[in-house]
Amino acid sequence: MPLNLLRDFTIREQLRIQVEGTIQGVGMRPFVFQLAERCRQSGWVANTGSGLTIAIEGAPELQRQFLDGLNNPPPPATIFSLSVDRRPLENFSRFEIRSSEAEGQSAAFVLPDLAICGDCLQDLFDPAGRFYRYPFTSCSRCGPRYSIIGSLPYDRERTAMAGFALCQDCARDYRDPGNRRFHAQTIACAQCGPVLSLHDRAGNRLADGDRVLEAACGHLREGSIIAVKGIGGFQLWADAAAPVAVERLRIRKHRPAKPFALMVPGIEDAEALCFLSGLERQALASPAAPIILLKRRPNAAVTEAVAPDNTMLGVMLAYAPLHHLLLRGFGAPVVATSGNRHGEPICIDNAQALERLADIADCFLLHDRPILRPLDDSVARVINGRLTLLRRARGYVPQPILSKTILPNALAVGGHLKNTVALGHDLQMIVSPHIGDLDCDVSVRQCEATLADLRQFYQRGPKLIAHDLHEDYGASRIAEREAQRAEKPVQTVKVQHHYAHVLACMAEHGLEPPLLGVVFDGNGLGSDNTLWGGEFLRIHGRGFERFAHLRAFSLPGGEKAIREPRRAALGLLYALEPERAFERMAPHFSAAESNLLASALKKGINCPLTTSAGRLFDAAASLLGLCQVNRFEGQAAIALEQCAAAVESDLVYDFRIAGEGTCVIDWQPMIEQLLTDIPTGNHGLIARKFHNTLAAMIAAIAERAGEPAVALSGGCFQNALLVEQAAGKLKTAGFRVYCHEKIPPNDGGLSLGQLYAVKYLG
Repeated sequence: MPLNLLRDFTIREQLRIQVEGTIQGVGMRPFVFQLAERCRQSGWVANTGSGLTIAIEGAPELQRQFLDGLNNPPPPATIFSLSVDRRPLENFSRFEIRSSEAEGQSAAFVLPDLAICGDCLQDLFDPAGRFYRYPFTSCSRCGPRYSIIGSLPYDRERTAMAGFALCQDCARDYRDPGNRRFHAQTIACAQCGPVLSLHDRAGNRLADGDRVLEAACGHLREGSIIAVKGIGGFQLWADAAAPVAVERLRIRKHRPAKPFALMVPGIEDAEALCFLSGLERQALASPAAPIILLKRRPNAAVTEAVAPDNTMLGVMLAYAPLHHLLLRGFGAPVVATSGNRHGEPICIDNAQALERLADIADCFLLHDRPILRPLDDSVARVINGRLTLLRRARGYVPQPILSKTILPNALAVGGHLKNTVALGHDLQMIVSPHIGDLDCDVSVRQCEATLADLRQFYQRGPKLIAHDLHEDYGASRIAEREAQRAEKPVQTVKVQHHYAHVLACMAEHGLEPPLLGVVFDGNGLGSDNTLWGGEFLRIHGRGFERFAHLRAFSLPGGEKAIREPRRAALGLLYALEPERAFERMAPHFSAAESNLLASALKKGINCPLTTSAGRLFDAAASLLGLCQVNRFEGQAAIALEQCAAAVESDLVYDFRIAGEGTCVIDWQPMIEQLLTDIPTGNHGLIARKFHNTLAAMIAAIAERAGEPAVALSGGCFQNALLVEQAAGKLKTAGFRVYCHEKIPPNDGGLSLGQLYAVKYLG
């Protein structure tokens, strides 16, 4: 063989490799160790605050093989950046996993909590195995991550597992390169790990040891409500087939109608309840294991009380070993809803749960592994052929959204409802888990704690804090307090609500101006100090201009009109025919209410004007008799969408566009024709034509604006039918259309949009 074709393995070089990505807590160091062994490299690997550092010494040809292998890590690891430098030889004798380096600012991409993997599930039900029926089994590919990490780098002593010393068997697995629990920081077994216990409301122990699971299943069969401590917080469980148990949970949780989520063991069980597409099946079984909104089967074996008058069910698969053990023992689907009191954040601490859930749960299934940060279950829906997150938490947080340009150190505090907060530094935009509505002190404190956690975790002090224009939002007040507390001067920046919505969609898709943003939501404070909600914003490098909006109408009673679609309908009709509005709505108001509202509308007292598409949906639902008073947020809009989805039609109502500067879309022709159609009784067709008309409005304004790209954002775009109709018309007309996927279109995305706005500050 010619000498130039021989591989010379006697030449040795050292390479120093820096890796960033979602690579901590996924078995990356064991993967690197095994890769180095195969490629005959000596050296070391260590976690750092910014990711992973690797040193390898060996033949250059084999080092190229090592780098090829490193660029294809096992899922769910993802590499975002990799840099390689040559260094002088140090003549390492072997390859080893070194202690982590904790110096410097944290910039690592932390992995979310992951559902139990197939191998661990097999271990869980293997009678011959060491992890048989152990409810906290995990490995380097699955289990809790973000909910138990105290600080970076990711090592056991900096997690909630620090208090559980490894037994001899677990220590052996931890040190064995051939074991999938090699350097798995959550490794534990019945001899050395967390334990379960069952308690009554007063905290008295009802069962422990092997009897806990059997006793808990017995309580479920008897109709009890159980508070189950999971991975990111507590859930409230009840028998999904027992009307009495589910209604009791509704009464105790002050949740009269909002659908409950269900948990089942596997895909087959989900298919017994709902119709599944391939994408829905894939999302259910993913490591994120979110709740997926699915079309229910007519014969679904759950009580109607789970989701009254709703064609959809929210379903998730068991994602923790504890869930699998309980569901196998119980043998049927369960309601598994967030473990919190109405309007409060999810409980994570045993004592906290016993205090705050004592008037809801009959008994408490606890364990002694601390939860360091709360994580609700994520909620998603397939919209326009894409999985769209409606609530982003467990399984997805804290994976960052990456910016193409470096961001200043900044915090964003989001909105008042569905609050999230966000932190930005360098190229990372890190959005917190769902916190909830900031209507109570407990939620406000949780928001402040989340901000402090982000600052501590990533070791960043912000120079800017972005918040909504509305100064009375709980989040805006938090921003002011945060600025006052800061050791160094911090600037607060106001970002208009709907502009933030568009920017959130732009941020997740990496878009830059110019484009047209369409924002349909409930309401937000506009730049002119009125309530916006049906907006078409032309986005440019200096901000935005309001290109068009829906015609405004009054909301009699102000905030009450948000909760009562009948009021939105009255305000809408009053804008058309003041004399006949009360006659049409007479069945839905008492004489006293009508007299009071007539006076208020005439004098303009507590009847703010709004351009809200959300309130337009409410009004249409009220006029069709679908919902007069919302018992949960969005109930009327959901009813209208489901009514429309039952009918296929391309018919539209008329509408007008007026104005040369900022265009006004006049819905009057649509509402007049809708009222004419109501006596036909074909409510499904009417609702469908209403959706089609809104989509036609969007397409018509896009044509006028002439921007080649259109971004759809705001809570109304949780409506799959509206998105599909609007996106279809826009694409047919040649526009590039961007919708939310990774970040919710609702107010849960505002913090990301506020953070992205910092890029465009002068």
